[in-house]
Amino acid sequence: MSRDARWKALLELLVERGRLDVEEAAAGLSVSAATIRRDLDQLAEQQMLVRTRGGAVAHGVSYELPLRYKTARRASEKQRIAKAVAELVAPGETVGLTGGTTTTEVARALAVRGDLGTGAARGDLGTGAPALTIVTNALNIANELAVRPQFKIVLTGGVARPQSYELIGPLADGVLGQITLDVAVLGVVGFDAAHGAAAHDEAEAAINRLLCERAARVVVAADSSKLGQRAFARICATDAVDTLVTDAAVRPETVHAFEEAGLRVLTV
Repeated sequence: MSRDARWKALLELLVERGRLDVEEAAAGLSVSAATIRRDLDQLAEQQMLVRTRGGAVAHGVSYELPLRYKTARRASEKQRIAKAVAELVAPGETVGLTGGTTTTEVARALAVRGDLGTGAARGDLGTGAPALTIVTNALNIANELAVRPQFKIVLTGGVARPQSYELIGPLADGVLGQITLDVAVLGVVGFDAAHGAAAHDEAEAAINRLLCERAARVVVAADSSKLGQRAFARICATDAVDTLVTDAAVRPETVHAFEEAGLRVLTV
């Protein structure tokens, strides 16, 4: 196994479990404990984890790990949430998608919806309207959907943020200020009934806020671990959101709090 492959595997395990043990990781990856120790030391030097005696724990800023290292966490929940969100979108609508692992799954769920893929002619801008127009600041989402002829892809301007593949900064304002959306789908770091939806990075939050402001309705797609959580940069207030889609592990009192705030809550 190459070093890059080991690092990817170690970071995926760390995101999933929260901590790593050297001996267990060595056995799981079929390499020596010395190799794992060296890998963890090098990852710690890059501030991608924190070394402990006998292993490592997730860094206090583990959200800064590149997006590709976050996909293993709550994958099945995110896929169910994504399918439910995709079903809320009607053919012909204009959909805003923020970056993140859950919204990436939403993009994939939209791509395989049968009623959005019937006849590539609808996606030919020379002969008819697209099945959907997707507006996103996420490079990975645009890359995945650009090959779908039934979708029209609009990518905001901005500066690429390598951790999340999102375009950020004032260059996006010029695009988002000229369009309207039927629905904006938000991926969030935290969503609290009292404090609203939030992200760790203020520049990402600013772009997400613009998407919300341009949309007729706003959907938050978040697994239950994100609910009741707060983060540094607020995206929008709770009353700016119309629908929350989350997994069935959400606490009943959490659902009640969001419903009391006026949201429709869908659990899957």
